[in-house]
Amino acid sequence: MQPDLSKISHPASLISGPAQIKNIIFDFGGVICNLDIKRTEKQFLALGLQAFTPEYAASGARLFQDIETGVVTSRVFRDTLRQFFPNPVSDAQIDDAWNALLLEIPEPRIRVLEKLRKHYRIFLLSNSNEIHYLKYVEDFRRYGYHDFDDLFEKAYFSFQLGCKKPSPEIFTYVLNDAGLNPSETLFIDDTLVHVKGAQCLGIQAHHLKIDQGEQFIDLFKQG
Repeated sequence: MQPDLSKISHPASLISGPAQIKNIIFDFGGVICNLDIKRTEKQFLALGLQAFTPEYAASGARLFQDIETGVVTSRVFRDTLRQFFPNPVSDAQIDDAWNALLLEIPEPRIRVLEKLRKHYRIFLLSNSNEIHYLKYVEDFRRYGYHDFDDLFEKAYFSFQLGCKKPSPEIFTYVLNDAGLNPSETLFIDDTLVHVKGAQCLGIQAHHLKIDQGEQFIDLFKQG
């Protein structure tokens, strides 16, 4: 399999040709695993989350940032979030609502990844947190893999690294840790600012337009 240049190149792209690509870094949420953030929002509101108070507005975004960079633990995250509910909520209720945004990992995407790893070094780079991580590792095991490192050469998660996309720090870490040449590396993400962050370091990158029905499996020629 090789990248279909007609699908991944565009005027703003740094992608010069499929023959040059030796490594592929995949985002997880939205690219490999389907997401629906509104499901989590609805469940939190159903539990009584006071999402429209000035206190929540001031601390909510920081809390989500902190759990994704490992600044706070899952326990601190739950306890902090619990302050914005009028009634007691359990850890399980918080986790279930927090994980509601995680949908399925479609089997065709796993099968394409299995083909791609025969021709490329493939990696995973995700802005994530421990609660989500434990959930989708559990879902991932239905395909016979114990962990993501069993399919990818290596999986990188923001909460473990202490930084997140689009920070140059996280891309630089991955490039150095895996020994990747940025010009030979394709990064696929559904968030444009992450794509631009990768491009600033010379990584060839493609913005996956999932809102238009684009899937990463469409970007590769079979064969």
